[in-house]
Amino acid sequence: MAGDDRRDEGVDGEETPAARAVPDDALLGPADVRELATALGVRPTKQLGQNFVIDANTVRRIVRTARVRPDDTVVEVGPGLGSLTLALLGAAERVVAVEIDPVLAGALPQTVRARMPERADRFSLVHSDAMAVTELPGPAPTALVANLPYNVAVPVLLHMLATFPSIERTLVMVQSEVADRLAARPGSRVYGVPSVKAAWYADVARAGAIGRNVFWPAPNVDSGLVSLVRREPPATRARREEVFAVVDAAFAQRRKTLRAALAGWAGSAALAEEALRAAGIDPRQRGEQLTVEQFAALAEQRPRP
Repeated sequence: MAGDDRRDEGVDGEETPAARAVPDDALLGPADVRELATALGVRPTKQLGQNFVIDANTVRRIVRTARVRPDDTVVEVGPGLGSLTLALLGAAERVVAVEIDPVLAGALPQTVRARMPERADRFSLVHSDAMAVTELPGPAPTALVANLPYNVAVPVLLHMLATFPSIERTLVMVQSEVADRLAARPGSRVYGVPSVKAAWYADVARAGAIGRNVFWPAPNVDSGLVSLVRREPPATRARREEVFAVVDAAFAQRRKTLRAALAGWAGSAALAEEALRAAGIDPRQRGEQLTVEQFAALAEQRPRP
């Protein structure tokens, strides 16, 4: 449970230096968050998916679960007032934060300088929509750690993984249901497009649950941590875009068999069946039964005009 008094442990119980790197008075507590928000005239908005973390134990937990290393360059999306940013700065070599809100983007460097002056030169701020970011200042990022805005969590995550192949490890906090979808395995009721596309880039797993009381304002949903460890994509002659196109088609009509669901993608149901059989897939199966490797094999068999 987030916000408890457990000792600083790694995900497997191993105590980690990163979890103890930042003194308590450098992190933001509930009063600090509200004071900063008041001074800036900030009222969290649903449009930007803003829910600020107000619990220091929670950000420590995120840092240790992410296994942030002293040589890491960490990119953080949606830093808000800086609760997680400060904890990351205490553990990593460098932190690059991407913030879309102009007021928050303008204030965060000052917060870092005031609370962690000795590490302020290791921090960079990019004022931008994360979906538009194609490059970052400084060394290539090795880790992505973020409390992602819930309304855009999946597209932002996939964009960052696609754009920055140097990211080896990712830990994101998302809505609990989204965490379930991202980490789902074939055959699961919630296995779908996010599950397959995330699996293209990484080994994905749930890494814990986060309660509502650690946020301000408290959201109407529970949150979950998702860990993604980069791996090589499936061996295939198809491009990623071609694989993702057949994934989208298969789940657009998920109650239908693949023969029917992929008729538009292939040109007809008969052509879809030919492609499926050539890929070694039963045409009577449904999209939620296929692995990312099977989708990759299927993409190779798409009929050419």
